[in-house]
Amino acid sequence: MAVSRLMRKPAKPGHTTQYAPLRKKPLPAGQPREWYVTHNRRLKAMRLAIALLDSGVYHPATADNVRIRATADQIGVHPPSDTTCRMVRALIRYGR
Repeated sequence: MAVSRLMRKPAKPGHTTQYAPLRKKPLPAGQPREWYVTHNRRLKAMRLAIALLDSGVYHPATADNVRIRATADQIGVHPPSDTTCRMVRALIRYGR
């Protein structure tokens, strides 16, 4: 099976894109460390689930840890843990 690279189409000259990246805001201060860990894990899982869905993976059974980690490498994200991989499969499952 050929591996497709996830790439953006180049913008046309003189054309502005409809979707501008969101401006990052600092996370709220004063939360326990575990809150920040789970927050960032959820964000990473959402990014990976979106990338997998865009590449044609619609069933959690086909999203094994190897495939999720390969997708993370393609989109430039650190390799996810087993817990994050489970979250990605859950997002794909319940998003249907």
